[in-house]
Amino acid sequence: MDILQSFLDENPVFFFLFIFIGFISFVANWRLFAKCGKPGLLAIIPIINMIVGLGIVGRPKSHFFFFLIPVYGQLVFPIILTIELVRSFGKYHWLDYILAIVFNIFYVLNLGLAYNEEYYGPVYGQNIESLRARKPQLA
Repeated sequence: MDILQSFLDENPVFFFLFIFIGFISFVANWRLFAKCGKPGLLAIIPIINMIVGLGIVGRPKSHFFFFLIPVYGQLVFPIILTIELVRSFGKYHWLDYILAIVFNIFYVLNLGLAYNEEYYGPVYGQNIESLRARKPQLA
């Protein structure tokens, strides 16, 4: 913590960058929760927002404990949840998965703010063919 504090003292621009990215993340989660039919206010409560996020993709609340596993909970599980979130919005192309993983905050912000993005429901435990069938086909 002391190293981070000294770094931010020497480079105050990064402090404002962290604040800006945190604000965008907060707005993105608020809008995403609202689009999925959940109260947006739950986005500011730290553990509750993770449990609500699990519910959006259809995972049980007990999967919250996967976040506590040292490597899996910080690297692998969030990537799996991101892919499931993208699938919940009817996106099944590998490019959507890559963009959502690399530009996570901004991709979630796009899902929350774009009028043409629609939440189709939970995807956990369903195969990809049944998910593609429930998305309406364009004429």
